[in-house]
Amino acid sequence: MRYRQVHLDFHTSEKIAGVGSAFDPARFQAALRLGHVDSITLFAKCHHGWHYHPTAVGRVHPTLDGDLLRAQIAAARAIGVKTPVYLSAGLDEQTYWREPGWARRNADGSVPWAGTNDRAGFHEMCMNSPYLDQLAAQVEESARLHGEDGIFLDIVGPRPCWCCRCVQERLAEGDAADPQLIARQARRTYLTYTRRMREAVDRGRPGARLFHNAGHITRGDLEIARQNTHLELESLPTGGWGYDHFPLSAGYARTTGMKFLGMTGKFHLSWGEFGGFKHPNALRYEAAAAIAQGAAVSVGDQLHPDGAMEDATYAVIGAAYAEVEAKEPWLAGARSLAEVALLSHEAVAGPGTHGHSNPADEGAVRMLLEGHVWFDVVDAQADWSRYRVLVLPDAIRPDAALEARLLAYVRGGGRVVATGAAGVRAGEDRQVLDFGADDAGLSPFDPEYITPAAAVAPWLRTAYVVYGAGRRLAPRGGTVLATREEPYFNRALGAFCSHRHTPNRRGAAGPAIIAGPHGTWIAHPVCGLYHAKGQQILRELFMFALRRELAGLQVETSLPSAGRLTLMRQDAQRRDVLHLLFATPSKRGDGVEVIEDLVPLADVTVQVRRAAKPSRVRLVPEGRELACDWRDGRAAFTVPRLLCHQMVEIAD
Repeated sequence: MRYRQVHLDFHTSEKIAGVGSAFDPARFQAALRLGHVDSITLFAKCHHGWHYHPTAVGRVHPTLDGDLLRAQIAAARAIGVKTPVYLSAGLDEQTYWREPGWARRNADGSVPWAGTNDRAGFHEMCMNSPYLDQLAAQVEESARLHGEDGIFLDIVGPRPCWCCRCVQERLAEGDAADPQLIARQARRTYLTYTRRMREAVDRGRPGARLFHNAGHITRGDLEIARQNTHLELESLPTGGWGYDHFPLSAGYARTTGMKFLGMTGKFHLSWGEFGGFKHPNALRYEAAAAIAQGAAVSVGDQLHPDGAMEDATYAVIGAAYAEVEAKEPWLAGARSLAEVALLSHEAVAGPGTHGHSNPADEGAVRMLLEGHVWFDVVDAQADWSRYRVLVLPDAIRPDAALEARLLAYVRGGGRVVATGAAGVRAGEDRQVLDFGADDAGLSPFDPEYITPAAAVAPWLRTAYVVYGAGRRLAPRGGTVLATREEPYFNRALGAFCSHRHTPNRRGAAGPAIIAGPHGTWIAHPVCGLYHAKGQQILRELFMFALRRELAGLQVETSLPSAGRLTLMRQDAQRRDVLHLLFATPSKRGDGVEVIEDLVPLADVTVQVRRAAKPSRVRLVPEGRELACDWRDGRAAFTVPRLLCHQMVEIAD
């Protein structure tokens, strides 16, 4: 997989004349060179349903003169740039208006995306219709004509449909409104689609790469993930994903064994934005953050209808990709050295309704990132044995199979940090792990208070409010690290105190954090609460528990909380590679996260736990050697200056 990719959107209305008329191969090549691009995804067919090359099975854009796609491919390949080919699969406006019966329908009869026919916008097609045959023919043709570097299919996934065909199919099986039946049909339809597309690609170009883009790789659903030859993790920070989404998504992708890339965009906001540019420093950071996670990089761009590339765009991309290019020798074949794994709530319970992820996973990831913990994200089928600590966030209620896996993990020496109801048997108030306490059910009070057994820097020891009910823990020999305090009463009509909530009734009402033979249990759902409220004291209590289980973090550093780190291993080169990153996203406009200023940090101290003293520690790619102190199984050194991203080679 190439490290410096561009995804070149080209969704172009038939109302625009002269499509592709300004395309110039030399200018196209100059832009790619300026951008240090080594792979560019080009359009065979767009959301409007138009093709950008002569086709026997589709419709050529009516104002296109010539074969734009073939000209782009020839120009790119002449300078060594790969050219995967894009086809819009789920959206096809030309087909929708000709065959409205092939559309996917919501329960009210409207069509996803545009909704009703009186609105501007795209309409989604149903893969359980004759549209699938049409699409297969288009994919086969594109693979045969242009698919040497692979096919990218967009806007697809297991999706419920209320078109007449799908409803009649469900009625033949039972209740058409049964959610389980709807979900089974959606999955069956999707897997039929992926099988048909694989067959179509292989007829046109046997073995070519194929990716189906749904905008999110569902954690725990390996059957769906492995319909792809590789993964492309769409994660545009300003497009609604935010800067903490990609580490969560990449953390899981690493454990699948599949190659993957991180897809961001050059846009200020998101896809479809002509003339929108994020600050160059943001793209520098996003590219560095992707390679630090073990990913290649893809930057989304949008080609003007006339086909002329924008030098301003490729200057911004080039500033980031020049740095990536210099760092590639320290990226190839790297694997994660994480000692901590987050068992994803999504992977166990399935995706929720919280957009791209869910609060428990997101809150856990934020605390781990800000606490400078290097971690992977795992599902219930993964091999946990190489991790020293497994984090169970908030609401992972194990069934018998997961209970057996958890018990096998702790019997093998693994430790667990659980929060809230995590580990409490599904359907019962019984904790399946031994934390030195029994579960006595959910507290009736919300909010509650936590009092640590000792001061938690930088705060003194006192009762801290927690905006959510915790589990009532009955001690059974465990070490109490913090206690619960209850309010006098819950706020209600006729019984309230002050502006927000009732104060604490002084005195311990049971443990809030307890440690036992299998690890540490935090009674409150602090992962979701941290996602919602951002209370630093909750993060510090979580980190206190995690540090205690690890007897110190794998990497100790003086980075501020906005700093990020990862630790990778290149076995062939016999070296570890530490990535340090620092930038501070700011809120601009209506909740848009942007990065503008890159502030250098001086004298960042680092200690890395490893099995043997390193033979050399140096900054790369610069090659500057650092003094290293080896003591108690830790390599200690100081990075004199960190601006955005710095790699440190720690050689065996």
